[in-house]
Amino acid sequence: MTDDLVLISEAARAGGALALAHRAAGVQVRTKSDGTPVTEADEAVDRLLFDTLTAARPDYGWLSEETADDPARLRTARQFIVDPIDGTKAYLQGDPWYVVSIAVVEAGQAVAGVLFAPALDELYQATRGGGATLNGRPIRASGADRLEGAGMLGDAPMFADPRWPTPWPPMRIADRNAIAYRMALVASGAFDAALALSSKRDWDLAAAALICQEAGAVVTDHQGGELSFNSPGARLPSLICAAPGLHADILSRTAFLKRPT
Repeated sequence: MTDDLVLISEAARAGGALALAHRAAGVQVRTKSDGTPVTEADEAVDRLLFDTLTAARPDYGWLSEETADDPARLRTARQFIVDPIDGTKAYLQGDPWYVVSIAVVEAGQAVAGVLFAPALDELYQATRGGGATLNGRPIRASGADRLEGAGMLGDAPMFADPRWPTPWPPMRIADRNAIAYRMALVASGAFDAALALSSKRDWDLAAAALICQEAGAVVTDHQGGELSFNSPGARLPSLICAAPGLHADILSRTAFLKRPT
């Protein structure tokens, strides 16, 4: 796992440098069939990561947001799960909250993961059982144990919706375009929790989930289910990522909701 962590960390830094170079030169963007934006930088970083990582580990499967899915990944023992630029909207707007996300997954769980935010020069790293770091220094989720006043990353109108059976207390609510970066902020203790009730893809969460878990945060779907990666559909129902003292309270408010179909 240490060798894999070194490999994906170096690849993430190279991908981040390429993203910055494209941003400085001016970004061309188009809309994908699902209505989300993709830039030439997303595709260039994806090619760089694919070439680098599959050359070094030809027996690993590959799953990326910007590569056509190859079901052969389901027959491999380990897989790279990649988002070349998570937070493309932030990238386009000139905001710094986007990351290169790379995980190594085995038997449905990430065993090594990195997030690199090139505009901030922040490198988050973790291995299964090895703890989590930010720029080489250990990080831990916060000790928050009350939702009132907690730092919550999510959609403010969602929390204000009057249909919640139990209203949410006043919280410090903020948002970031990249779901993986929101999770990194929970792992580092800068925020206390992140909540997303829409379905997510494996590449959104795989690396960040490991980093958060190794930092002591609790990561599940909105009904408390464990996240498992490299399924045929590569889709997850939702996300709760929280300091251990907050997860149960958040889950008590969301568990009644149906899973997305």
